[in-house]
Amino acid sequence: MKTSLTRRAVLAAALAAAAPLAGAQTDFPNKPIRLLVGYSAGGGVDALARMLSSRLPAILGQQVVVENRPGATGMIAADLVARSAPDGYTLLMGESGLLIAPYLQAKSPVDPLKALMPVAGTFVAPLMIVANNSLGASNPKELVALLKKNPGRYSYATSGVGTVHHLGFEMMKARTGTFIVHVPYRGASQIMPDVMSGQIPLGVVSATAGLAQAKAGKVRAVALLNTAKLPGAENVPAMADALPGFDVAPRLMLLAPNGTPQAVVEKLNEAVRTVLASADLAQAAALQGTIPSYMPPAQLGTEMQRESVAWGKLIKDQKISAE
Repeated sequence: MKTSLTRRAVLAAALAAAAPLAGAQTDFPNKPIRLLVGYSAGGGVDALARMLSSRLPAILGQQVVVENRPGATGMIAADLVARSAPDGYTLLMGESGLLIAPYLQAKSPVDPLKALMPVAGTFVAPLMIVANNSLGASNPKELVALLKKNPGRYSYATSGVGTVHHLGFEMMKARTGTFIVHVPYRGASQIMPDVMSGQIPLGVVSATAGLAQAKAGKVRAVALLNTAKLPGAENVPAMADALPGFDVAPRLMLLAPNGTPQAVVEKLNEAVRTVLASADLAQAAALQGTIPSYMPPAQLGTEMQRESVAWGKLIKDQKISAE
């Protein structure tokens, strides 16, 4: 009888302890949610995070507050989220740089594939290869042919070593066996004037930065690195025209600390899915040069793993370093 009473007491205590957690998952969220961004306010990732955060409260019933924690290619914010309580109240707007950084940073503070959980795919941000108007190539096939015919003659600019802009072009080089010198810049605002003037013949920039100048006739839009068409850029060919299956673009994704309850992840995912399906968001995203790209957690996790492996192999094979 004493043993039976003891077992009942233990069971009752366990149920009592579990009750608050179950309740917390059921009524989630019951307080504001923090959305960390690993880049400065006013940048592309920040703008998209705020675009999402301003629409989620109508569905979740709580504010979603964006916090900027820039540094180390987004890894500072990723580390803060990874060390937060796994309760759904601290999230990260991550992007593809998180999957690249561990291969280039000597001491990466966090492994995003292990420390963070996929919640939802949110956007892709198309990249464009632009050329000086005097370059003898106006589409992907002509560009590949030109580079093959003139190894080492040309150079191309990107916003920095280890960016998707840089690695995407390096992937194209690896696929085609071409050789062209990489010149890192600080961003599109420095790249575009030099491409226009002929200081450098080619640049890889965001689709919006390239498209505006191409429509003005100041540069030539040679190719989009991804296959999904951006509104306004329907006439720009995809690199896949010359390299079937080629599809590279920075991916933005909502992530949570590992161990976040599945019910919380599902509720957040459904809210993001609803927001991304709205017509007004698609229009707002197009103005930022991005495309809504919803993805459920399992699929996003698979894509993150695939992308990480692909970038790691490229960095190793091409002997790319951050120095």
